[in-house]
Amino acid sequence: MKININYFASLRETIGKGEITLESSETTLTAAQVWTLSTGKTSFPDKILIAVNNEYVDLETKVVDGDHVSFFPPVTGG
Repeated sequence: MKININYFASLRETIGKGEITLESSETTLTAAQVWTLSTGKTSFPDKILIAVNNEYVDLETKVVDGDHVSFFPPVTGG
């Protein structure tokens, strides 16, 4: 399966890339597994937001082939 992943704002700087395509032999992964496989980090930073196909999700949300996953720090307006 292929998943398109974007990292925004400070995550882009921390990880060193803004966009990648993750390829896996699994048929489904959780958002947490996508984070680990794409970053090599086993812990998930506090307050990071996740979106799958432009909808906010939690770490246990299932991700399948062709999904678009975004990781970004919380945003504030004003």
